[in-house]
Amino acid sequence: MKKTITFPPMELSKIANKLKKRLQQNLPGKEIQRRMLVKMNEPFNFKNTEKDAIQSAVLILLFEENGDICFTLTKRTQKVEHHRGQISLPGGAKESDESLSSTAIRETQEEIGIHADDVDLIGALSPLFVPVTGFIINPFVGIINANFDPQPAPEEVETVFSVPVNELLNDDNELQEKKNLRGYYVNIPYFLLSGHKVWGATAMILSEFKTVLKEVMDA
Repeated sequence: MKKTITFPPMELSKIANKLKKRLQQNLPGKEIQRRMLVKMNEPFNFKNTEKDAIQSAVLILLFEENGDICFTLTKRTQKVEHHRGQISLPGGAKESDESLSSTAIRETQEEIGIHADDVDLIGALSPLFVPVTGFIINPFVGIINANFDPQPAPEEVETVFSVPVNELLNDDNELQEKKNLRGYYVNIPYFLLSGHKVWGATAMILSEFKTVLKEVMDA
């Protein structure tokens, strides 16, 4: 049986300081990411290889809302090239003249309308190669202390919503389902967060974040 854990309230600044120290140490990495990997019932050969992958970055943006510490997720529009209609962290492809951390902040600013100067990056999680799209996703963690009113980019983002971190930490919200995906029968692990099913690469990234967050909040 899954264990439901409720953590006591904690100030964002205290969590950020603990996370910053933890993210400088060895990370759980692929083993924890793969807990949320979509599992296929038959072999499938992807054309994309990690050697030729496109670098990208996403941001787990932490903030306080109504007494809770939350992070932001987006629902993608049907107009984007990849993962249409899915739930994602804000982010996108790296441009040639910028760092990956700059990519995470720039893309978040473009997608949900935050001001880059209001974001304080506190560290990074493990990179994740996604063979379906041919991207390597580099997840960053940051905080925003300023009040902000998300302004979704209409071509890319259908809606922006907040997720209390306690929802992610609650093991009862880690589920799975079987379905036919593009003609293949697959087992899909997912998080149920703010009423949305979060699966695929985003769930794999959040799996590692959940593990690290539990460690620092237990400490």
